[in-house]
Amino acid sequence: MLKHYSRLLILLLLFLISSCASKKAKFEDYVFKTKTEEVKYQTAYDKALKLWNIPYTEEDVKTSFGTAHVVIAGPKNGKDLVLLHGMDASSTMWYPNIKAFTKKHRVYAIDFIMEPNKSNLTAKSLSSKDILAFYNEVFDHYKLKKFDLIGASRGGWIATLLATQKSNSIDKIVLLSPAQTFQFIDKVGKTSSALMLKLFPSEKKFGKTLKTFSTHPENISVIYKRQFYLANKYSKSNSSMLKMMPFSQKELELIQNPVLVLIGDKDVINSEESLERANKYLANCKTKTVKDAGHFLTIDQPKIVNDAVINFLE
Repeated sequence: MLKHYSRLLILLLLFLISSCASKKAKFEDYVFKTKTEEVKYQTAYDKALKLWNIPYTEEDVKTSFGTAHVVIAGPKNGKDLVLLHGMDASSTMWYPNIKAFTKKHRVYAIDFIMEPNKSNLTAKSLSSKDILAFYNEVFDHYKLKKFDLIGASRGGWIATLLATQKSNSIDKIVLLSPAQTFQFIDKVGKTSSALMLKLFPSEKKFGKTLKTFSTHPENISVIYKRQFYLANKYSKSNSSMLKMMPFSQKELELIQNPVLVLIGDKDVINSEESLERANKYLANCKTKTVKDAGHFLTIDQPKIVNDAVINFLE
């Protein structure tokens, strides 16, 4: 019961601060409050993207909701692979994994249009139906068929949402510690550091948040830390997470794709209960708990994650 009320309190606070942020904003941008903040963040993004350390191209795709920024890498004749990043993390977050992912795949890393990155939302806040339409427009633009899909955290929730469509072009799916997908946040109290960071951003609170979500925050590149911190500092509080409800049994049973679900043994978002629901309701599912890893699986144990993902996809 206490856990239930704690969750409600956090959701209420997020709603209130998101409302306040939208009322104060004068700069006409869904994410950033001022043009200066946007430029400073974009500069940090560009530096962090270079951590990929492989050839890549960046493209902007016009959609009904604004511009989708897509980072493309890997062999042109490789199987198509779409990457959906975690909340406020942007496509640059894949730097510990991208070399492994692009060995045999043509990768399309898409920046989520409602967060700080290089995508640009020109419509109102998107509903789940709008999110589906947004991604399907990007998939159609690149003529993606029978592509593999990897989603981390919020990206895992979106990947699951996409897979619930009766007609989709997805082949295999990897969910890396998907948020709010199989269950509500597991350890609500511990995630309060992320809420406090949104309310009163500071380097100290940012450091505490990293320690909460990662077992090895020391592994995170200083360059990427800078970008990730600015995302939390400058972006308007992300009220869209309030709409992310765990999927029902009926919704999960719609998914017939092969699915791999990975969580860390010290994850504050998921627990073994997540894996139990995945195994119970997904028709074709494999699960794995990664030792000495938190919510930031790709940072904490990149080799283990990379090997597990590649073995599954191949």
